[in-house]
Amino acid sequence: MAHIIVVGNEKGGSGKSTTSMHIATALCRMGHSVGVLDLDLRQRSFGSFVENRRAYCAKHGLDLATPEYADLPEVDRESLAPGENIYDHRLSAAVAALEPGSDFILIDCPGSHTRLSQVAHSLADTLITPMNDSFIDFDLLAKVDPDTNKILGPSVYSEMVWNARQLRAQAGLPPIDWIVVRNRLAAQQMHNKKKVGEALENLSKRIGFRVAAGFGERVIFRELFPRGLTLLDLRDIGVQQLNISNVAARQEVRDLMKELNLPGVTVDF
Repeated sequence: MAHIIVVGNEKGGSGKSTTSMHIATALCRMGHSVGVLDLDLRQRSFGSFVENRRAYCAKHGLDLATPEYADLPEVDRESLAPGENIYDHRLSAAVAALEPGSDFILIDCPGSHTRLSQVAHSLADTLITPMNDSFIDFDLLAKVDPDTNKILGPSVYSEMVWNARQLRAQAGLPPIDWIVVRNRLAAQQMHNKKKVGEALENLSKRIGFRVAAGFGERVIFRELFPRGLTLLDLRDIGVQQLNISNVAARQEVRDLMKELNLPGVTVDF
């Protein structure tokens, strides 16, 4: 069976699509077959990322390692079993179609609470939750006393992950490996960065996730999107001399892939 990676939270602007594309492409470049789904049926940022990549490769005669993207299939409502949710059926059908040819299936969820996102979280073998490094995004995970920074309790998103874990346990499936990824980390050891880090470490012990450093705030990520490229592709398109920022960003991708500790994956780029 394919190992299912879900990239999700309930807040937009945290770098989910950029994180998804770099993980999926890195796995492809290391020789793994990867199927991908975008559950944001309205914006489709991740789906557009993959489509941009295919268009760029076709235009320039390139053969870059690319994940296999699939749309959710349309379903005739009359074919549903009594009480069956149409979105559950569409997601199940999409995963079933990708699974035979995939070592990994990566599912990018929308930045809001939807039925599709809820079901996808229950499918996750590995759950990756990108967040900007601030207490605004920390609120996604838990409520904090503004005076003492004491954690008051889990947020609705953390409760959704808890429910997904319960569903997997009832089905006899392995537990979710949950990784919270700190994106847009500042280079300086600022006071707020330290406080967010301490809060995450405390919360991780209470609700069971690992913390990993993600990607810094870099213009290059926005520049690559229209061509569907990642930092790992730069030399393949003729960029022989990487600047210091690009070298550092490649190292961030490498470090994140190591931290994910995905089964059968040896990071060799």
